[in-house]
Amino acid sequence: QVQLVESGGGLVEPGGSQSLSCVVSGSIFRSYVMAWYRQAPGKQRELVARITSGGSTNYADSVRGRFTISRDNAKNTVYLQMNSLKPEDTAVYYCKASLGARYYWGQGTRVTVSS
Repeated sequence: QVQLVESGGGLVEPGGSQSLSCVVSGSIFRSYVMAWYRQAPGKQRELVARITSGGSTNYADSVRGRFTISRDNAKNTVYLQMNSLKPEDTAVYYCKASLGARYYWGQGTRVTVSS
């Protein structure tokens, strides 16, 4: 069973930065497409950023230029560096690992942007 464990959420002031991490169990991490999603209260879960096994990235328009997704295959970890945070970035952030038709979710970590 593949397990994903996110960490790094918390309360941050507008304009601040926060870094999220997601550690994935198993030995084929480098083959996964990894992604960060988020779900704000009363809204649907949305894609934030995605990184392929080859390192190609894409971002939601709402976070492009502020967020950076990266991965460290030696540590089975994907990161999301979030800068210039806004109150509308408040959400539960989820990590997702995909390989073909299979996918796995983490339990989520809450990020609250508020003064």
